[in-house]
Amino acid sequence: MNRLQLVASIFEKQSFLCVGLDPELSKIPPHLHSEPDPIYAFNCAIIDATRDLCVAYKPNLAFYEALGPKGWVTFQKTVDYIGTSHLIIADAKRGDIGNTSRMYAEAFFNQLHCDAITVAPYMGADSVQPFTGFQDKWVILLALTSNAGSADFQQTIQEGEHRKLFEKVLIQSQAWGTPENMMYVVGATHPEAFAGVRALAPEHFLLVPGVGAQGGDLEAICAHGLNKDCGLLVNSSRGILYASAGTDFAEKARTEALALQQAMAAILAKI
Repeated sequence: MNRLQLVASIFEKQSFLCVGLDPELSKIPPHLHSEPDPIYAFNCAIIDATRDLCVAYKPNLAFYEALGPKGWVTFQKTVDYIGTSHLIIADAKRGDIGNTSRMYAEAFFNQLHCDAITVAPYMGADSVQPFTGFQDKWVILLALTSNAGSADFQQTIQEGEHRKLFEKVLIQSQAWGTPENMMYVVGATHPEAFAGVRALAPEHFLLVPGVGAQGGDLEAICAHGLNKDCGLLVNSSRGILYASAGTDFAEKARTEALALQQAMAAILAKI
């Protein structure tokens, strides 16, 4: 999915919601455990309930890899079930020396048919650029993540520098890609940072985790994070997935997603 298609989908659906597909077997409703593939059954129900309310899905690879080989099958079936109507983000947090990154890109883009992949930038340009050479595919660099540990390195100012490390990442990495194929992760738990991020990367899309269970505030993010194309993909995972542990889990998930979509529609109306 290219940028024009993504922007068109956002304004058509009046939504910039990304639904994180991070299923844990111990948390999905008990009645699904008798299914041949409980996680896949859960994912399909969530997708069916939210498909018209979101523009992207973000399966987190850890939750599938933890299941062993069958988890990879579940991941692939989930990607196939989503189809081509939504941006599919493999939340894999890859990044390695050039030839290894090239193999990761080949795997997720050409074999697993994802549209985007999250990548750690700290091995530098040659670890990121192999992901940028695929048409209509995206690399999503970790910039300022939503976890408390982001303060350990990302928010520090190195000796002799005048910018925080995540700001240096934003500036330097723009030489590795374009707003057509590169996004940045900026956590919703740092609303005060969005004005500065937008000053450094005015055109790029930002993938924003941390709304919902982690306490991020949608209005605070949008106050400084929006651009003319919207420029935001706001992710919610647990707040949607686990809105109910009963047989009504999909209905409750839709209720949570609809509330976010309606709030987003009101924000988009002001652009």
